[in-house]
Amino acid sequence: MELKGKVVVAQGGGPTAVINQSLVGAVLESRKFPQITKVYGAIGGVRGIIDEEFMDLTQETTHNLERVAVTPSSALSSTRDKPDEKYCKEIFKVFRAHDVRYFFYIGGNDSSDTVRIVNEQAERSNYEFRAIHIPKTIDNDLMVNDHTPGYPSAAKFVAQSFIGVNLDNRALPGVHIVVVMGRHAGFLTAASAVAHKNPDDGPHLVYLPERPFDVESFLKDVKGMNDRYGRCLVAVSEGIQDDEGVPILSRLMQTEHDAHGNVQLSGTGALGEQLSNQVKEKLGLKRVRSDTLGYLQRSFIGCVSDVDQREAREVGEKAAQFAIWHNVDGSIAIVRTGDYSVDYRLVDLKEIAAKTRLMPDEFINKEGNNVTDAFTHYLRPLLGSDMPEASRLRAPIVPKILFK
Repeated sequence: MELKGKVVVAQGGGPTAVINQSLVGAVLESRKFPQITKVYGAIGGVRGIIDEEFMDLTQETTHNLERVAVTPSSALSSTRDKPDEKYCKEIFKVFRAHDVRYFFYIGGNDSSDTVRIVNEQAERSNYEFRAIHIPKTIDNDLMVNDHTPGYPSAAKFVAQSFIGVNLDNRALPGVHIVVVMGRHAGFLTAASAVAHKNPDDGPHLVYLPERPFDVESFLKDVKGMNDRYGRCLVAVSEGIQDDEGVPILSRLMQTEHDAHGNVQLSGTGALGEQLSNQVKEKLGLKRVRSDTLGYLQRSFIGCVSDVDQREAREVGEKAAQFAIWHNVDGSIAIVRTGDYSVDYRLVDLKEIAAKTRLMPDEFINKEGNNVTDAFTHYLRPLLGSDMPEASRLRAPIVPKILFK
């Protein structure tokens, strides 16, 4: 059956460096089909849908769409709204009024759940409708997917940042703690270790939310690395928690909560400061510094993975093909098929919606304070063809004359 009507594309959650590739892929592919009467972009995610804030992308030039595709962040703007049944009823009401028959939502776990609820309402109303979730998240925490568009570019930013901070830390030794995004999954923090070349390269310690964090063990680890190398570079996920599941930031200080009741982790340097204070006070070390990468990781234009760009484009195109050609609903998943190649398949929304994928055990060392070679082999192909590397001087040391 050929389903005739409009397409709506929306972007939800945190922006990424390649999210517009998925947008443009879905738009351009949809515009090829004669049964598509219009292609609308919802301004401000699902909030834009219920407010009927639409942009007619049928009338956007292909040239400008291609320029937008290589521009980071969400071109249609985004939202942190987390729709429930009542909210989704309003979305569906707008879709019926505008004769929208196809809905493509680019986002993470919550976005996939929104697609699921809206799709179920259409089925109950006997309204012919196709909804596809297009994966996106720098956290890399979507089930079924080998990896998620947005993650490789953010991981590349983290890896490059740690190349630089490692060189700085080697030139002027001390303890340097860098906090990386990741509330429940540690994939992004783990990327800090992928550029190791020399045995003494940092980060020397990597702490992820998947393993309980103990402050005393942390201090012991830092002292051990500082004694060995005369310095210590640490990568810490913002979501590290103790063995009771309480965020370490809450243990160390009073914390604020966001709109969903979660401890406010991003947008603050508090965790790095608190851990630095622990090192200064308990270990007596003087040169201790901390940084928080924060939102810089998401949409940095200077280090986008070409692999990420390509795959983000293709998941957008595949969404349109599955919905319009094959007349089906679901979520696009990236599946690794070789070293290195991928394919795309459609999975049931229930396999993705409101679920969180964590780092596999084989990616984390048994001490829980670093990553394994298996993780490095997993990540390296995703960073693209132009990942920089640092080099050291290798000239011989001149023998001393006065100070033998």
